[in-house]
Amino acid sequence: MTSIDLRSAKRLVEAIRLEELSAVEVVEASLRRIEEVNKDINAFITVNAQQALAAAEKLDEKLKRGEIVGPLCGLPIAVKDVISTAGLETTCGSKILKGYIPPYDATVVARLKEAGAIIVGKTNTDEFAMGSTTEFSAFGPTRNPVDRSRVAGGSSGGSGAAVAAGMVPLALGSDTGGSVRCPAAFCGVVGLKPTYGSVSRYGLISYANSLEQIGPIAANVDDCALLYRCISGWDPMDSTSYRTQLKEEACVKDGAKIAVPREFFSGGVEDVVAKRVWLGVEALRERGYVAEEVSLRSLEYALPAYYIIAMAEASSNLARFDGIRYGLFLKSGYRDWNTYFSKCRAEGFGPEVKRRVMLGAYILSAGYYGAYYLKAQKIRSLLKTEFQQIFSRYDLIVGPTMPTTPFKIGEKVEDPLLMYLIDINTVPPNLTGHPAISVPVHREGELPVGLQLIAPYFCEERLFQAAKMVEECLRG
Repeated sequence: MTSIDLRSAKRLVEAIRLEELSAVEVVEASLRRIEEVNKDINAFITVNAQQALAAAEKLDEKLKRGEIVGPLCGLPIAVKDVISTAGLETTCGSKILKGYIPPYDATVVARLKEAGAIIVGKTNTDEFAMGSTTEFSAFGPTRNPVDRSRVAGGSSGGSGAAVAAGMVPLALGSDTGGSVRCPAAFCGVVGLKPTYGSVSRYGLISYANSLEQIGPIAANVDDCALLYRCISGWDPMDSTSYRTQLKEEACVKDGAKIAVPREFFSGGVEDVVAKRVWLGVEALRERGYVAEEVSLRSLEYALPAYYIIAMAEASSNLARFDGIRYGLFLKSGYRDWNTYFSKCRAEGFGPEVKRRVMLGAYILSAGYYGAYYLKAQKIRSLLKTEFQQIFSRYDLIVGPTMPTTPFKIGEKVEDPLLMYLIDINTVPPNLTGHPAISVPVHREGELPVGLQLIAPYFCEERLFQAAKMVEECLRG
């Protein structure tokens, strides 16, 4: 059988619609590729082979009858294992949810199915999305397809690696402080954190409600845009979803201005990263953009503010996991609920989750709430104000996605502070709610480097336009 290239979603959809390929053939190719490489990369926690093939057969029958199928017609897609999928185990990369099978689909999953996509499996993640390398998964680390001795990024490392390794053309991740953009940058693919409220969070198992968004990962900008358009839009099931989303239709004209914050290039940014990102900026200049250096002074405080807020929200959100209603269940023999609850969480949660829950509880405790949490929220307000001031004069903000190229597995896992510092450039858009995209700017044979573009609220199309220009200029 001729091998099927799974790196272009648009080409696959066209081939299926023209009956050059069947949905079954495409899904079978995806499952074969998963079987070939997943044992080494560990991108998938659960593979949904039987249900995926059955869904593909039904879709092929619809096409034969001449029925209209959506824009993701027959595409195999991977879903991060923090997003609920009806009838398919959802673990959040944690022992405490082992065996949990949701009774409902997340809104984004329902929209994927309506668009004709086929869920082939659930991807690996740092436990409860708490991490930047996918090393904090109860199911082992995900390895980078570019260099399997290196991290794939996190927490959506499984989704990034699945796309980069050609297992699927598209994947969903979630982004709380860079968890879509980090693996996109480290694996050499495209990842978008949408505007907060533009994509439904219903069915996303929460880590930090006010920060996280579900976002698409793809091998190229066009496919990332295609997936975003299918999952975005108001959802009455999500109270954080915007009913009126003023999405920009017009393209940015010649002479559009880009702000390049100096602070994005400080704080340990590797020379090779800075060099490649500046080549991306020059590519945009060649296409008519005007790039100017600026200062975003509040960026200095963004990372500590982010971790204070995220840990506080995590300590509250994870209180629901008690080992009684779902997931991990310990054998009887405990005399009281408190002992059982404590023992279950001690066995079910990994070290990073425990660290963040305990720190979050401390931050919210009497005497420290004002000293830490309220100050962090004030910094968040300052950052939003400064971003809005920048966007009153500039169309986009640009900088490195990650300060380094992907590092070796195990290199930073024993030093939590060093690990947290790699999020320095990705957390600001989560605090402010602005959309941000990571697009590759490295050349073939080099370790991946991502360029991050940030836009005003609901200006995702502006991001896609600029990212496409970078992609075209620096491809290969």
